[in-house]
Amino acid sequence: MAEVRQFLAAAVDRCRRAGIADERLVVDPGFGFGKTLEHNLALLRRIKAVTIDDLPLLAGLSRKSMLGAITKRPVEERLAASVAAAVLAADRGARILRVHDVAATRDGLAVWSAIQQGD
Repeated sequence: MAEVRQFLAAAVDRCRRAGIADERLVVDPGFGFGKTLEHNLALLRRIKAVTIDDLPLLAGLSRKSMLGAITKRPVEERLAASVAAAVLAADRGARILRVHDVAATRDGLAVWSAIQQGD
């Protein structure tokens, strides 16, 4: 986690030094890119640990191979796993979700949101 956070912090610093305003920055920890299944799971468990200042976190988990490794399903059969991963990412602090199946993900997030409002 420390290595990912350091990499992202350096990227944010480069962007800021180049004059890019914070409101134009999003932190994407890059699920699946050069990471093992265990790396991806650890990153999802502790996604808040890679937060840089108060910049929004993006999670792109939809249909990823990590979901196939867990479910043993081909890419076209990963809808349920993708929705579950998106909801978990939102629950852990992701503010932007990159998804393929917008309607199904929206429904999953609506259920999660309704439950959250009761707390």
